[in-house]
Amino acid sequence: MNVVPETLHSVMDRAFAGIGQGVRAFTPQFTPREIGTVVSVATGIAKVSGLPGVGFEELVTFPGGVLGIAFNVDEDEIGVVLLGEYQDLHVGDEVERTGRVMDVVVGDELLGRVIDPLGRPLDGKGPVTSSLRLPIERPAAAIMDREPVTVPLQTGLMVIDALIPIGRGQRELILGDRQTGKTAIALDSILNQRGKNVICVYCAIGQRASAVAKVVANLREKGAMDYTVIMVAEGNDAPGLTYITPYAATSIAEYFMEKGRDVLIIYDNLTQHAEAYRELSLLLRRPPGREAFPGDIFYIHSQMLERATHLSQERGGGSLTALPIIETEAQDISAYIPTNLISITDGQIYLSPALFELGILPAVDVGKSVSRVGGEAQRAAYRAVAGDLKLAYAQFEELETFARFGARLDDNTRKIIEHGRKIRACLKQPEFAPIAVPAQITVLLALTANLFDSVPLEQMTDAGHAVREAAATIPAEVSARFETAAKLSDEDKQTVVKIARNALVPFQPKPEPKPAAKITAETEPKKENKAETKPKHDDKARLEVKAEMNPGVESQPPADAKPSANVESKEKP
Repeated sequence: MNVVPETLHSVMDRAFAGIGQGVRAFTPQFTPREIGTVVSVATGIAKVSGLPGVGFEELVTFPGGVLGIAFNVDEDEIGVVLLGEYQDLHVGDEVERTGRVMDVVVGDELLGRVIDPLGRPLDGKGPVTSSLRLPIERPAAAIMDREPVTVPLQTGLMVIDALIPIGRGQRELILGDRQTGKTAIALDSILNQRGKNVICVYCAIGQRASAVAKVVANLREKGAMDYTVIMVAEGNDAPGLTYITPYAATSIAEYFMEKGRDVLIIYDNLTQHAEAYRELSLLLRRPPGREAFPGDIFYIHSQMLERATHLSQERGGGSLTALPIIETEAQDISAYIPTNLISITDGQIYLSPALFELGILPAVDVGKSVSRVGGEAQRAAYRAVAGDLKLAYAQFEELETFARFGARLDDNTRKIIEHGRKIRACLKQPEFAPIAVPAQITVLLALTANLFDSVPLEQMTDAGHAVREAAATIPAEVSARFETAAKLSDEDKQTVVKIARNALVPFQPKPEPKPAAKITAETEPKKENKAETKPKHDDKARLEVKAEMNPGVESQPPADAKPSANVESKEKP
């Protein structure tokens, strides 16, 4: 019984001796923290004082976990863009620096997920498990780290792949009025990347929740979410979230690009982004410029789109293709934001409301659309037919305008108009139905060979479908050359044209047979006419005799029986 207290006593002594030794060896280190105070709160912004060391675009935290970005760094106070719900913030709340800039989670774990710019999941599948993060604003790749655009990005839309081609690493603007099919072109481009080793990032900026849900449902239904990341900032979110959304999506796309992958990013749409930035700038008392936009609106879009490029092989050889979407008002493509982005990008695809109302979908106005880079990356099989096709279509559009006024048209003009109508009918395409490369080239070669000219216009839809189905019978060695840069030989073209001609046989108009009864009916009246003309010759002879008997009477050619009566009446006096 006496052994136990002595053992406990010795243990306690050793423990207290160790604690004392640790306390004596401890040297406290003080870490200074800057804590500011909220001066005022407005819609999406806050004015903060007491943070003298804060940097531009540094991340700060508010009570309740609300984040903000230091935007205006003045001498006495800073203007902070809020990135969350700010209804619970009040004047006097403490603000603390984080010492880092805004970043976003990246990684392969994002494929198939729907997240917001802060990395929070919106699809109900749990948190994102990746631990990698990248700043949302990063410098673009240097010029020496880039390579020319040499590989096409097939959208599956014949009018774009043939006439306005896009290359991997290009920036192609999609613009048009509301409800003209801009998002549909972007979604078709995503669906066509299935099996082509291309990662897609869809960035919804200021969209309605219902519209985003519809996009997600369509991509899931078509099996495109396996290679797609969707980043969403809804229309009722804070303007700060809307502002950082495209930058965060670009950093996610850059992660895959730097891994050597080909990436397609859709910005839908940058009009909402520009308006959110204008709202923040006006609230922060930045000087307004044209249309009340701040002077650096061009810079924020250009530095973001400049990150889309084709990297050199030393950097991995990846590419980032950007398709920004812009909404115009009343077809005004000369407004401030559209002209800015037209000058930044490498071409534009303009969607016409007039074509959309006529049911010509996709409603691409070929005359106002252009691709300044993709033509160099276009396959030789397309390039062989695209030039003549675009020229014929442009001639048709000009002549069609004159034909509406009821002007008289010669045969050559009518042929050009009819051929142009067949081209336009072939370029029509339903939504979510991308066309493979062999089927596109088969239709295009059939158009250049004028095989559709004899097909009635009301049967063009079925005829085009038959030609696309017949493209599956093209020999493998011929279709393999469609995907290469080699030019098609004359034998290859003849093989494809023969297949297309055989597919169009059921749609050719049948020649009308000449009925025998009709021929006999036409010949019989001729015999009667000969019989009727004999009396007329007799009357003429009688009149000539009478004229000789009476030299004073002038001879008149008898057209009928009346002239003879007139002659007799002259003889009486």
